[in-house]
Amino acid sequence: MMMCFPIALYHFLQKCYSGPAGTTNTIAITVCSLLLVLPLCVYVVYLGLKQRHQRRSGTAASHSDVFTYNMVAVELMNIAGYLLCCGGVLTGVPVMVPMGICLLSVYYFGQQLFHTLTCVERYVAVVHPVAYLRLRSQKGATARDVSIGCVWLLCFANISCLYVAENGTILSYSVWALVFLFIIISFCSPSVLCVLIGPGPGAGGGGRQRVDRSKMRSFYTIAVIMAVLLVRVGAAAAISATYYQVRLRSSRCTLWLFTSWSSLPCSLVLPLLFLHRAGKLLLWNNSQRSH
Repeated sequence: MMMCFPIALYHFLQKCYSGPAGTTNTIAITVCSLLLVLPLCVYVVYLGLKQRHQRRSGTAASHSDVFTYNMVAVELMNIAGYLLCCGGVLTGVPVMVPMGICLLSVYYFGQQLFHTLTCVERYVAVVHPVAYLRLRSQKGATARDVSIGCVWLLCFANISCLYVAENGTILSYSVWALVFLFIIISFCSPSVLCVLIGPGPGAGGGGRQRVDRSKMRSFYTIAVIMAVLLVRVGAAAAISATYYQVRLRSSRCTLWLFTSWSSLPCSLVLPLLFLHRAGKLLLWNNSQRSH
């Protein structure tokens, strides 16, 4: 399910980022990433190291936290990619922009897959709790690590797709792959909602409230990821629909630069959810206590 870019698109990106509008857009999105995404990533890494130091021996990190740590690594590669593109268009060093595009290709694919893995993990935790308890064992951690390794292999293999021959179906295939991931997340959300609404066996009193609160957090996690991924699906569909339209050839660079901002909300979701689980989002936590 590699989201390959045809070589014409690769050259198009180089030309688009190097133009006047592309230079302004690259600087703006780089600054926003440095101001919004980078502090969150650094804070997540700090909290992760702190929790690892405080964690008792034999206690492993949750699957959601591990996915978030890998997502942070993907986001840092995204910031490095934009810094390279920004430095390339400002200094005129030709090799910096291609290197940045390669890192952005890894980010484009990895972000969506780690979002999907997080939603599937929350789905299994709520809908199949017995199976999820088994996955919290060493075998479950091994399966999780294998899945993460496969994601990284696919991410770096996606770089090779930058150099494949021109093929009009490749860009459309990228959109359909994104739609497929969105369908998976869309299936997880109503499934969790059905379990949330339905009565739990033997649940009552405070235990029922505690279970409902845990299920509600899982539902909110999936719903938020689905919402931001919907923005990505719309942006990718717009790019696919207009890229090969001859009459829109003059404006497709502007559209690409505009839709590149659609990944910014996706970059904030998992770090913010991690901070929420860690109790570091004071306003959100206080509002939930008031209810």
